[in-house]
Amino acid sequence: MTLKSVTTTTPHRRSCPYTRRLLRYAVASRLFVLTLIIIWRSLVSPYDTSASINPPCLTSSTNSSNPHGPSVLLPRVGSAIENGIVWDSVYFIRIAECGYEYEQTYAFLPLLPLCISLLSKTVFAPLEPVVGYRAVLGLSGYILNNLAFVFASLYLFRLSVFVLKDPELAFRASVLFCFNPASIFYSSIYSESLYAFLSFGGMYHFMNGTDYFATVWFALSGCARSNGVLNAGYICYRRMQLVNKAFLSRKRTYWLTLKILLAGALCCLCIFAPFISFQAFGYFNICMGRSAAEMRPWCKARLPLLYNYIQSHYWGVGFLRYFRVKQLPNFLLASPILSVALCSIVYYVKLWPEVFLSLGLRASSLQKGLVCSLLSKATEGQPSTDGLLENDSSNILKDDRSIRLRKGAIKREKKVIQPSESGAHERLQCDPVIILPFVLHLSFMVATAFFVMHVQVATRFLSASPLLYWFASHIMRSPGIGRRWGYLIWAYCGAYIFLGSLLFSNFYPFT
Repeated sequence: MTLKSVTTTTPHRRSCPYTRRLLRYAVASRLFVLTLIIIWRSLVSPYDTSASINPPCLTSSTNSSNPHGPSVLLPRVGSAIENGIVWDSVYFIRIAECGYEYEQTYAFLPLLPLCISLLSKTVFAPLEPVVGYRAVLGLSGYILNNLAFVFASLYLFRLSVFVLKDPELAFRASVLFCFNPASIFYSSIYSESLYAFLSFGGMYHFMNGTDYFATVWFALSGCARSNGVLNAGYICYRRMQLVNKAFLSRKRTYWLTLKILLAGALCCLCIFAPFISFQAFGYFNICMGRSAAEMRPWCKARLPLLYNYIQSHYWGVGFLRYFRVKQLPNFLLASPILSVALCSIVYYVKLWPEVFLSLGLRASSLQKGLVCSLLSKATEGQPSTDGLLENDSSNILKDDRSIRLRKGAIKREKKVIQPSESGAHERLQCDPVIILPFVLHLSFMVATAFFVMHVQVATRFLSASPLLYWFASHIMRSPGIGRRWGYLIWAYCGAYIFLGSLLFSNFYPFT
């Protein structure tokens, strides 16, 4: 038995049946949410009926001037699809149809509108005389996002198997994602599904060590949502680990460090490039060729960031700007997801405080991964760590001195790998150094959602963090309190799915 077979091969082989089951759950969850949308739309009168109003594009080439002309075969079906274009979906469809016409539309990044426009003019173009062009745009958005969600769930499962080393636990985490409390947004014309798909895919390839391939996925996630640029933190974390390893090896340290840092900087630049390019695009369209008197205020700034200005000017986003008494209901609406996020962060930090305090620099990821795998094998009744090390000494270790050193490392690391709390629920098989960047990522997102953003958006903003589902699946499998936690978590998800599909689809406020 080799190190590779111990750490990776077995979980991936055992994950095949779970993949097929997860695919059924993912498809069923989307059909369930879409069914709820249709039911609520037919039973409840919408709060705002202006969603179907669609004035002609400002440009000469327009398809919206007469969306339901005499050639449309099924105008009622087209109207039903268009009535489902609510809230931010209106912006995405308008951009796909007419481009970026107004300043506030630049708050929505271009990947989703581009994909919708492409599908409507190719795959679904034959449906235009049947339901109308705007309905085709809406249909393209619905199909695209629901398919992206299914692929996102599959990528989350593959990522979870790699990190958790437990296909059953990874499956439970992925099923939780399929029925997460922000499900209504993943089945609507929002950028959440596309962003989750690209982020989970990038994280999976990052975990497999293909940083350059992961960079492409992370860069595309930055084309879907602005917080996609935060994924550059994973690349930075990997470079920090490699620099630390280079200094410990003391072999050509300075040249190797420079090479590592340059490669990391290039990857981060690629991840930031889509967002920076979009800001430059907005500056060119709005500011260039205008006199000083005609320029918008942000055009004259030392660093003209259109996105920040839009968020602040049109939506009132800013540090502590949402801390008002009248916003207390929105804080209550976001409190469940913020509570789960904080609990997940505290949970993993308390399990391995030494690792998190040292930012994972205390020991290499490979060593800790070996320790976790050997400990997990021992807990399953398989050969002990000492025997496994001696049997595989020809493949893993070079000499007797290395064996003694590695055994000593295992004894020291048992204190780190085992939960530090006396009431801990189970011995986790995952690598704390691998978990660390996900904890840091979620921590930054929680702070941003609570202190800067409209806090009710936290439900969908944090829903693309794998750590939430890993924590929930860990805690639900714990003996004793696991069942009570399971009921509570599923009740929360179910309540928000029903409440969200009712309110959101009828143009009532919801996150």
